[in-house]
Amino acid sequence: MRAFVTGSTGLLGTNVVRALVAGGHTVRALARSPSKARKVLGGLAGVEVVEGDMQDVKGFAAGLEGCDVVIHTAAYFREYYAAGDHWPKLYAINVKATVELAEEAHRRGVKRFVDISSSGTVGTKPDGSAGDEQTPPAPVGSANLYFKSKVESERELNAFGARSGMEVVYVLPGWMFGPWDSGPTGAGQFVLDFLAGKMPALLDGGGSLVDARDVAQATVVAAEKGRAGERYLVGGEFVDLSTLSQTLERVTGVKGPRRTLPHALAVAMGVAGQTWARLTGGETSLTVEGVRTMHAKLRVDSTKARRELGASFRPLEETLRDTVAWLREHKLGAAPVAKKSQVATSP
Repeated sequence: MRAFVTGSTGLLGTNVVRALVAGGHTVRALARSPSKARKVLGGLAGVEVVEGDMQDVKGFAAGLEGCDVVIHTAAYFREYYAAGDHWPKLYAINVKATVELAEEAHRRGVKRFVDISSSGTVGTKPDGSAGDEQTPPAPVGSANLYFKSKVESERELNAFGARSGMEVVYVLPGWMFGPWDSGPTGAGQFVLDFLAGKMPALLDGGGSLVDARDVAQATVVAAEKGRAGERYLVGGEFVDLSTLSQTLERVTGVKGPRRTLPHALAVAMGVAGQTWARLTGGETSLTVEGVRTMHAKLRVDSTKARRELGASFRPLEETLRDTVAWLREHKLGAAPVAKKSQVATSP
C-alpha cells in the first residue's frame, strides 16, 4: 500500500508514518517544512517527503498520483486554544481544504480517504455512560469551534463519498500523548510544564487519554480494512487530571501540584487571560474553551475500534514514561518550556 500522509511531522502523523513503514508500506509524507520532515522522519525507508500546505491543496496535489490511500492527520488545532476569532481559518483548513484534498485524491484515482476527526465530536450518553460513534456531541462539544469544524468536515466528506464513490473512513482519537511530539502539542506542553515545575494548580477535569502510537496503529488498519462511511473511536481510557499528575509524579520523580482550581475561578481566569492576550497581542495558556472542555469530563467507548480494527491501548504509565523520555531527550534544553506558570488545560 502506498499512503499519502498529511501532517506528517505532527504527533499523530509521525507515528502513522512510522507504523506504515513498520508494516511494509511506502509513504508520501506531506510537510510544510521538508527540513523538519527530514529531521523527524530521516532514516525511514520508503518515505518520500512532499512539500506543501493545506492552505494550497492544488500546490501539492500532483503528489497524490499513484497512491492507494490518503491518511489526513493535518488540522488547524493547537492555535484554536489561543485567544482570538479562529473560525474562518478553522473552516478554511479543517472543512474546505479537507474536502478539496479528497476531491483531488479522487480525481487522481485514490480509492480511500482516512480522516482523523476527534473524540470531542462525541458526548456522553443520557445516563452518563461513555459515548459511542452514534452519540451526538455534548453541549460543550457543540460550542467548541474546533469540534464544530470536525463535525462539519465529516458531513461534507460523507456527502462527497456518496456522490463520488470514494471510500471515506473516520478515526476519532482521544487526548493523545506519546513520543515524537515535536510541536509540541498541548499534551506535550503539559508534560514539559510539569517537568519544569511551572504548574501550580490543576483544573477540575479530565479526558479520554490515548497513546498516539496506539491511534497510529488503528489508523493503519482503518486504511487497510476499515468500513467505508464508518466512524471509529480510538479514545483509550478516561483519566482525570489528578490521576494524570500523580502518574507523572511517579514516572518523573517531580512533585506535582496539589491544588485544584474551582471551576468558576478557572473560567474567570480564562476570561481574564484571553482578554489580556487580545489587548496586548500576546498569548494565554488558559482559555475558556479549554477549561470547559476539560471540565465536561467526556468519556468515549472504543469497543468498535477494538472489535473491527484490533485496537489496543497500552497502560497510562508506559505512555507517560515514553513521552517523558522523548521530551527530555529532544525538547528540554533544545527549546524553552512555558514562559510563565501554567494551569493544566485542555487537549
